[in-house]
Amino acid sequence: MLDSNVTDKLRSIVGSEHYKDDSEALVTHSYDATPMLQSLPDGVIYPSSKDEVSAILQLANEHKIPIVGRGAGSNLCGGTVPVHGGIVMVMNRMNKLIEIDTDNLTATFQPGLNTKEFHAAVERKGLFYPPDPSSMVISTLGGNIMECAGGLRGLKYGTTKDYVIGLEAVLPSGAVIRTGGKLYKDVAGYDLTKLLVGSEGTLAIITEATVKLLPAPRYKKTMLAMYKDIYAAASTVSRIVGSRIIPATLEFIDNPTLRVVEEFNRIGLPLEMEAVLLIEQDGMDEESVDRDIESIMRICREEKAEEVKVARSAEEADKLMKARRSALSTLARISPTTILEDATVPRSRIAEMVLEINRIARKYNVQICTFGHAGDGNLHPTCTTDARNPDEIHRVEQAFEEIFEAAIGLGGTITGEHGVGIVKAPYLEWKVGAPGIELMKGIKMAFDPNGIMNPGKIFAKASRKRLVIQR
Repeated sequence: MLDSNVTDKLRSIVGSEHYKDDSEALVTHSYDATPMLQSLPDGVIYPSSKDEVSAILQLANEHKIPIVGRGAGSNLCGGTVPVHGGIVMVMNRMNKLIEIDTDNLTATFQPGLNTKEFHAAVERKGLFYPPDPSSMVISTLGGNIMECAGGLRGLKYGTTKDYVIGLEAVLPSGAVIRTGGKLYKDVAGYDLTKLLVGSEGTLAIITEATVKLLPAPRYKKTMLAMYKDIYAAASTVSRIVGSRIIPATLEFIDNPTLRVVEEFNRIGLPLEMEAVLLIEQDGMDEESVDRDIESIMRICREEKAEEVKVARSAEEADKLMKARRSALSTLARISPTTILEDATVPRSRIAEMVLEINRIARKYNVQICTFGHAGDGNLHPTCTTDARNPDEIHRVEQAFEEIFEAAIGLGGTITGEHGVGIVKAPYLEWKVGAPGIELMKGIKMAFDPNGIMNPGKIFAKASRKRLVIQR
């Protein structure tokens, strides 16, 4: 519990109705979308301005109270679970779209703005913001920035870090900094903007962001390639990109995922297939889009696709894309507990990684469904299990540990877009090495010497010992 003098000061900063420490508020903010993780905070606060955020952080820093920034709580690595108690700072009152600047092709907003609402506002101007995480209906842009969110369009357009060009942030001391701006070139010192993007709330609280926008593509085509051989589907991905064709979306869905998605959406997906590729191409020129789609169809057939078909209407294309975006929510219907992970490998190693995931699932006798952004090498092995079965959960943990090891062995990484948080912290040293960990800790200390910003995240008390996988 926090000292009453501290809570009185917090209430005076935001108003009594915007600081809560009743049991309902504490329980509601004790978990995020990560399964099997929960920890109660001491209080929940809802600032409405940069000045309020500054005053809160200054007070927290003085009393060494942990601060956990939070958007919509859609985090999948335990990143917004308050494992050391303290105060959860919910940013949803700071939700203004400040400006869409059509002269500079930028937009400026506060962190609590809903991702889907922002996309809609930008598109009404005939513009385009590519990062499209599957959580976009509920997630906030501040959360996207803190996790460097990706999405289905990452292959062609990149991820959040490629679009954030300016930030306003409050340091733990309460000091406010501004980085970047409406600039496409800026090499004045260290790139603090890129450092803060993906920092998972461990360095500062973002209070405003500026992102670059693109002209909206005028033409789009969506297609489905169906395979009875899962390896052929995965190898097609490498072949398409190796042919110098970069689709806007290139998604992989295996048979177990396919069955659940079809049961929920009823759009006629082929249940007899071992895997499908969902492919979308867009552009400013209809002829070039058609040419790319025809080339992709030819490659799919050469790689032994059983059937290839193009969506006949925008409505049919939208149904296919919505079905892919609903993969996680539909898989969650199978079992009481759904554990979604993300491992990324070079796109040329996708086929090998898919086979490794299947081998590991069989080895540990667990059900793992695989889908993901195959075009950029980012797969989402998803285990449907039951947290009430400790033996099975132990096997699931062993399986995912081996999946992370396999990804690194193929030249990949332990996370492509979900972040490190609590879940991946023990494995971070596998990827960056001991010197990398020490360098990151030094950066953390420079920003946050009292360690109040989202403590317990990214840096584990002890790293896991590397496995020696016997194949």
